[in-house]
Amino acid sequence: MANDAAAQSGAVRPQLGAMRSSSYLSDHQQYRPRHKSPEGFHGIDTVVEDRNLGSHASSPKPILPFNGIPSEDNPPTIVDSGINHNYSHPNCAPPAGERTDKLVATLFYKTKARAAAAAAAASNGSLPPSGSSNEHLPENMAPTTDMKAFPLEPPTHENESLDHLYGNYISPLCITSFLHLMSTFPMPHEGDEPHSSHRCLDNPENPRVVELTLSPAPRADYLSLQDLRKHEMIYRFEQEWNVDVVLQKESVLRRHPRLVVFDMDSTLITQEVIDLLAEHIKDPPDLAARVAEITERAMRGELDFEASFRQRLALLKGLPDTTFNTLRPVLDVTKGVPELIRALKRMGVKTAVLSGGFLPLTAWLAGELGIDHAHANEVVTEDGKLTGEAKGIIVGKERKQELLIEIAKLEKVDLKQTVAVGDGANDLLMLGAAGLGVAWNAKPRVQMEASARLNGESLLDLLYLFGLTVEEIETLISA
Repeated sequence: MANDAAAQSGAVRPQLGAMRSSSYLSDHQQYRPRHKSPEGFHGIDTVVEDRNLGSHASSPKPILPFNGIPSEDNPPTIVDSGINHNYSHPNCAPPAGERTDKLVATLFYKTKARAAAAAAAASNGSLPPSGSSNEHLPENMAPTTDMKAFPLEPPTHENESLDHLYGNYISPLCITSFLHLMSTFPMPHEGDEPHSSHRCLDNPENPRVVELTLSPAPRADYLSLQDLRKHEMIYRFEQEWNVDVVLQKESVLRRHPRLVVFDMDSTLITQEVIDLLAEHIKDPPDLAARVAEITERAMRGELDFEASFRQRLALLKGLPDTTFNTLRPVLDVTKGVPELIRALKRMGVKTAVLSGGFLPLTAWLAGELGIDHAHANEVVTEDGKLTGEAKGIIVGKERKQELLIEIAKLEKVDLKQTVAVGDGANDLLMLGAAGLGVAWNAKPRVQMEASARLNGESLLDLLYLFGLTVEEIETLISA
């Protein structure tokens, strides 16, 4: 009995506090080897197991519990893994009482311009630019993979754009050059350090469209957004890199338009309707050329649009009114327009066409495309023929601006959430009244006056200005 009592008194029951390692087997094995501690440091295991040996008494430092805060006795452990983590807030909501000050720059590579240059070179019998060659290009479409042959800096006195040197897309060097350009404009005296982020909206390998977000934006009191868009350095950059640069203030209204209005001739369609009508009149034989000349002068802003329209319409006197119906199959809708209208409708955006042409064709095209509003000139007919006169107010530049405002009011849309697209001088007031005015393959004067310019092949590019990616666009246009 005495032996049993002694055995019981000597037995030690496992305690939860004894489980000090991450291994259950290690904690409950019958024999646990003594832990070897670095010289001068004694862990809790050493203290407990060597209590009877007194080895801890020679320790020069007292044993203090580690509470998770580094100190001289418990210095932090630094492990150099080669990875740096920075905790910053460039894309977060601004602090209370402050407002976001970001500038969004959307860069479009102009494939149309490069193709036109190649075609012109081929017609002249000269060699096309290396960027437009049909031969196989290395990965990422760079002109060479040999770093010794790769240009280290842009060549001087070069007439050709730099894309044929660095690739037919928005190259990293193109983005770097643009960021350097933007850094030359004065920034706010107070605030965070300038930073930027980018998104390839269509293709991460060879992007044609890249969205850059810059924060903070250049000082508005020194250079307004309107003046920045027209700055000579921005225009020069576009020429050097064969790109279009669209600058917008970052806001929720930019990403969510509610009304988009279009010009018709040379915007929704590739032709001028009044020129198509002139082609059907064979007497006098030079009528088509005379009408085309008046049209060109009017679109360049050299002639008042209303007066020029009445002059051209008078030349069409005697044309059968059924001509409008025969022209329907001839109309060439701009690439990407049907998909664009379908995407806008799925986004809940209202659409309108404001044309300086003729209502019979404009209304028919609007119905075919699913456009919500259509406004154009009404022509007077007698005995089934055109009289050469128009009814009511001519839809010129002033009327287009008025119609934009009226439709926005009718649809209860803030003008800041409107977008206007056109190509001629008679569209300038409309482009200026909208929240964003886009010059589409426009005349030089219109491109310089508009807040944005696009010179591409597909009008579907308009959706990139709202921050949509190609994946999101494909979702919107899918049946």
